[in-house]
Amino acid sequence: MQPQQVKAISTAIKQRQTKEAKLYMFVTHLECSLTGQHYAANQLHNLSEAGKPLLVKYDLAQAGKHLTKERLRTRAGNLWRYREVLPVVHAANIVTLGEGGTPLLPARQLGARMGLSQLFIKDESVNPTGAFKARGLALAVSMAKELGIKKVAIPSAGNAAGAMAAYAARAGLEAYVFMPRDTPAANRYECEVLGAKVTLIDGLITDCGAEVARRKEAEGWFDVSTLKEPYRIEGKKTMGYELAEQFAWTLPDVILYPTGGGTGLIGMWKAFDEMEAMGWIGSARPRMYTVQATGCAPIVRAFHNGWNEAPEFENAHTVASGLRVPRAVGDFIMLDILRKSGGGAEAVTDEEMIEAAKEIGALEGVFCAPEGSACLPVLRRLQARGEVGPDDKVVIFNTGAGVKYLEAFGLKTLN
Repeated sequence: MQPQQVKAISTAIKQRQTKEAKLYMFVTHLECSLTGQHYAANQLHNLSEAGKPLLVKYDLAQAGKHLTKERLRTRAGNLWRYREVLPVVHAANIVTLGEGGTPLLPARQLGARMGLSQLFIKDESVNPTGAFKARGLALAVSMAKELGIKKVAIPSAGNAAGAMAAYAARAGLEAYVFMPRDTPAANRYECEVLGAKVTLIDGLITDCGAEVARRKEAEGWFDVSTLKEPYRIEGKKTMGYELAEQFAWTLPDVILYPTGGGTGLIGMWKAFDEMEAMGWIGSARPRMYTVQATGCAPIVRAFHNGWNEAPEFENAHTVASGLRVPRAVGDFIMLDILRKSGGGAEAVTDEEMIEAAKEIGALEGVFCAPEGSACLPVLRRLQARGEVGPDDKVVIFNTGAGVKYLEAFGLKTLN
């Protein structure tokens, strides 16, 4: 082989490797969810100038030319199968533990008991770190790596902290976690084992968030709080893509979703709009229902009072630590989605959650977190009011593994 041929082959290989190392990049800008103001992509941002969440925007016409239903058939069963509508540019910056691709389980025995012919459980407990939080933190940490961040910090009531600790460890970043002192022990141990520096706070997640905000500039931390950076929502939206794909590109009639910060609810709605823009689905949308705890129900209170924002819920308390979010920065987005979809918002007691977890477990073999099991009593209310019919296609989201909540089920854990 002539030297010129060797050189030409070598050049071709390098060009192909360079192309493969860079993902398709269809992000156009970031946009304030309130004002619509544009911000440059691939730069560090937390909230907009208006103090509201930033949303990632894509050239969906171009993305749709590369990301097709046919192409998905040959891709791995994780959330990165939708990479053209995710913000990471370089493949080397993807931080993954195999998140996404969670099962959509027909709940036949539970459905038969309730008179529902099409009841499903989307089981997010099989994600790495045992909760749907893995989706959002995989994206947040991947983008932190891409943008040169070395230290990440998070206020968390539990599962988000564990997910951040895992992905930060995987990425080689320093992780700083701030948790309420009464956070379930499993979450605290998980963060410590994964190498995060854990600080326990006497108070709620909002108090933890205030501590992160107070110290982040001096400490050099990037704050990955719920909706206070643009990328966790991008991971969570893949739940919407998966639902559509698992239902052969239709959407369910009803989605019941446990809501704390609300990133998943907002993310799925964003996914539905993106899929419609790419021609994958039509304009029909599920009726979206937020599920909260009676001890912490800011969105429920705001929805039923006709408010466009949800003031902080006083003296917040519930065994479902993921629902113990007294004030959500994306409140106005959630309330708008609930109303546009024709859905609603309901709260249940801790006792109802625990009993529902036992019922779901005994009938379907899924050990739900209290947040996920809270959907069941709400579904029964909707049936009683005629808002859900026997042939409606209904999806309950189980957002985490019940085994992380042993204290909530009256079981002792190590001190």
